[in-house]
Amino acid sequence: MEPPSAAWVPFDLQLSNWTMEYAGWAPGYPVESESTETFDRSWLQTSSGRQMVEHAAATDEDSIDKAAQEFEAYFQNMGVKVPINPIHVFEDAAREFKVDIDMMKMKIHMYPPSIQVFDDKFFTVPRLVAIGPYHHGQNQLKQSEKAKYVAAYHCIMESGHSVQDMYDAVVSAAYDAHSLYNKDVMAGISEDNFLHMMFYDACFLVQYFACTTDGSGTMDPSLRGFFDFNRKAICHDIVLLENQIPWCVVEAVLRFRPVDLKVFVVFWKQYLQDRQVLGEKPVVLDDSFEPPHLLGLLRFYIVGKGNTKPPIQVKTKMISFSVSAIELAENGIKLKANEETTELIHMGVNKRGIFAELSLAPLSLDDERASFLINMAALELCTTSNFQDAEPEDSAVCSYLLLLSLLVHREEDVQELRTKHLLQGGAGLINKDALAFFTRLQSLPLRGSNCYVRIMMEIEKYKVNRQMQIKVHAFFYKNKRTIFAIFSVVGVLVSILGTLMSLKKRSTV
Repeated sequence: MEPPSAAWVPFDLQLSNWTMEYAGWAPGYPVESESTETFDRSWLQTSSGRQMVEHAAATDEDSIDKAAQEFEAYFQNMGVKVPINPIHVFEDAAREFKVDIDMMKMKIHMYPPSIQVFDDKFFTVPRLVAIGPYHHGQNQLKQSEKAKYVAAYHCIMESGHSVQDMYDAVVSAAYDAHSLYNKDVMAGISEDNFLHMMFYDACFLVQYFACTTDGSGTMDPSLRGFFDFNRKAICHDIVLLENQIPWCVVEAVLRFRPVDLKVFVVFWKQYLQDRQVLGEKPVVLDDSFEPPHLLGLLRFYIVGKGNTKPPIQVKTKMISFSVSAIELAENGIKLKANEETTELIHMGVNKRGIFAELSLAPLSLDDERASFLINMAALELCTTSNFQDAEPEDSAVCSYLLLLSLLVHREEDVQELRTKHLLQGGAGLINKDALAFFTRLQSLPLRGSNCYVRIMMEIEKYKVNRQMQIKVHAFFYKNKRTIFAIFSVVGVLVSILGTLMSLKKRSTV
């Protein structure tokens, strides 16, 4: 028999420089430290081993339920039919359905059908690394599996703890995580393989956090080289909706190998803009927030808080829930980039004298950022059953994208957003590609978004209260070229007349 330390290693790759410690115990199954008996520790991580351990510590009520099940199974094996009330089948289905709904915000979702309009796999499929089971084992991602082993090794060594301690912590955190994933996908994955996957993926993420936040460069040069060389692909992959693991699993590793998570969040909070906002309030991590996974964590801080005004009531017979940049300009509503913050929740219509302005957070749009926005919007669509009844923060990304998509209909509109500094930078998507991206957004079911409804109400209120000013402004806006030409002609005529008068005075003298 192999020595106990080798029996439970959570992968089959042999690394000669790993030192294993035999801790003498396993979660839920105490072993006397002076005992000389050896056993296969991997058995404790299997479903059968855990069932034996749990059975030993079961309560009387659990024992009664188990005895009843065994009694029923015994008679079924004997060919005796035990009557079952059919309503119990429906009750079980209803109970399971309710659990799924209650856990909606914590589940690891797959892409909703509405996102399939983005048939480009760039927005939905990882390019380098699989995190979690949905894309695990795909051929194009297998090369990164060795990097996960290396990341786990350095994560353990830098923690100062044993493999046993860290792995047991992950197992404890991931014990119920199996139910957070799609059942059809999980049907083909054993419990042991799932726990091993959680361990290596969590260590990989934590080491990537460390690489991003460690300015001193103390990380192993080979692993840092891998992260630096593939930084763009990793950034793309770790924020995909289907490429997530429960945050509680990541936290289990972070307790052993701490990382300045605030620095990592700040990096991503500024990710959507090229320009850094000076004087913005520093990020304070909210201990009361329980993120479902990394994507949910980053979306929480990128959206922000503070714009929670309910939709206003407007006395009108009809309200339009669509708007274009041309309509806004005709009505005297200017577009303005909110330079004071990067948080997406801060959007709205603000009064400016007799007119108004629509303020939005600026955006630097390229392929990676477009993918990040789409995945945050997909998360909102999966976790919010009714946008109108939800908090504004729950649909802020959808509202933001919908507003931008409805402002552009031509490449000239995209250029107008650049002129107003709502779109930043020149190294991202060109106007044609940006227009194609925003056009596809219009087919997503985003119109019930809370923030968007509130802004449409504010625009309608502005139009109702300033009808005369809007008519005058619209007249000058629509005829500004003609009016400008007339004034130019009048100016020329006045100049000519002045010259003639001047010549006439000289002639009379």
